[in-house]
Amino acid sequence: MVLTLLLATVVHASPAPDEADPALANKGLLARIDQVRHSVSERASALVFTAMGILGAPYRRGGSTVETGFDCSGFVKAVYEQTVGLILPRKASQQAAATQKIDRADLQPGDLVFFNTMRHAFSHVGIYIGEGKFIHSPKPGSEVRVEDMGLAYWKRRFDGARRVPTGAGETATAQTAQFAAEPAPH
Repeated sequence: MVLTLLLATVVHASPAPDEADPALANKGLLARIDQVRHSVSERASALVFTAMGILGAPYRRGGSTVETGFDCSGFVKAVYEQTVGLILPRKASQQAAATQKIDRADLQPGDLVFFNTMRHAFSHVGIYIGEGKFIHSPKPGSEVRVEDMGLAYWKRRFDGARRVPTGAGETATAQTAQFAAEPAPH
């Protein structure tokens, strides 16, 4: 928790090394913070890169592979599994419940964005890629594509943003293992 708060502070306002608290530098915390920040940045880049590599894959209800196509939660699950080896739950609402709530203003590439597209909360999910855009598998007859969250349709339906725990693969997997085998709702 302390490292998360410290990292958040550093990410938003990184002081130059000579301006930093000498006590932190002496304890090696600044080096560790830089390592974590670099690791988070690399992971986000890898997630976005993997997701973009799937652009054009067809939508398929219950689908979770490039060969079969994807529904929204299957797409997110596959990207996280392929990129960081993390097994997320199968349903969008379960993915929301298993991840950390964040403010929209704090969105970073690789975070999850949720929408109400079926008259219930967290019925649709995508991966935020930056600059107000996200990638997702939208609906039957469509394919994995990038959308602008600023469009009226998405603005009206936005349910929230979530962050998948960083570096806590065992914890997230243990929390979500019960959901992994369940079929998708849409």
